[in-house]
Amino acid sequence: PNRHAGKTPVIQEWISSVIHRIDHYKAEHKALLKEATTLLELALWKAKIDVKEEKESFEGIKAKKVKLDTQSERRELRITSGANIVIKSVLPF
Repeated sequence: PNRHAGKTPVIQEWISSVIHRIDHYKAEHKALLKEATTLLELALWKAKIDVKEEKESFEGIKAKKVKLDTQSERRELRITSGANIVIKSVLPF
């Protein structure tokens, strides 16, 4: 009697299910990683804003600026927060 008859389709089905699960977990991991990097970027940006506000407060600079200037400063701080450097260093881990 042939003991191996019918095992090949079962093994192929099993391999297919394993590959499907791996693809699912890869997609889930990618989504979680994207969310985590976004949160990290926002946290670094917020820290940069807090440092600037603390420095201005310490130096006695009044916050009487036009809203546009504040938005412009926030945008600049987001660019200069260093998030791109930190995220590139963190992602491999």
